[in-house]
Amino acid sequence: MKTIILAGGFGTRLAEYTDVIPKPMVPIGGKPILWHIMNHYAKFNHKDFYLALGYKAEVVKDYFLNYRSLNSDFTIDLSTGNINPHQHDNVDWKVTLVNTGDLSMTGGRVKRMQPFIGNETCMLTYGDGVSNIDLNKLLSFHNSHGKMVTVSAVRPSARFGELEMDGSLVKKFQEKPQLHQGWINGGFFVFEPSFFEFIEGDSTLLEREPLERATNAGQLMAYHHEGFWHCMDTKRDHELLESLWAKGGAPWIS
Repeated sequence: MKTIILAGGFGTRLAEYTDVIPKPMVPIGGKPILWHIMNHYAKFNHKDFYLALGYKAEVVKDYFLNYRSLNSDFTIDLSTGNINPHQHDNVDWKVTLVNTGDLSMTGGRVKRMQPFIGNETCMLTYGDGVSNIDLNKLLSFHNSHGKMVTVSAVRPSARFGELEMDGSLVKKFQEKPQLHQGWINGGFFVFEPSFFEFIEGDSTLLEREPLERATNAGQLMAYHHEGFWHCMDTKRDHELLESLWAKGGAPWIS
């Protein structure tokens, strides 16, 4: 199934990195978070990617143009320019890179992908969030309800420690737990091609009019994911994901 990944935002809250590279190219364990997201989809045999680029699109394009050399051992004969690869990963993805404009909003970027997707059911996610979501179960859920759009509902980790109290007596202390109240949009959408008609143009935010219209039409369903999910919004988020990787306990890889 074709998968759109939104990879064109400015990432202003990660300015330590995004002054030089776009947010989806910020590395975790030496590979861009974009690679980690794509690798997760590929584990479920979804390997046909459509990257909606914008800010510093050339960095993402350069990465994939040089993917084999960046991820291989090889010998190069400088007299002829011939390259003899020795070892490389077995990535067999098809990647379509589309510049959807520096200033386009999330909905506008999705709309610009319509000619590439055609009249097909499609997957969609953001280029800054990793999860261990079961994509087979997500797709089965989408197919079961017959509605236009499925969004993955997730419970994020709290930014601060949680106290459960009886008056002034602390009954329970939990440092940065996963929230048990409320669900948020975790990305990892599945949508029918008719959803494109809900998007006006470049200035449209996916999270506003299109999804609100789908909701009002009774065409938006939520797949509840209770497992790991984390976005990389800030430097602290990046440090957390790096630490999980370094400890060998990155849940989105297992």
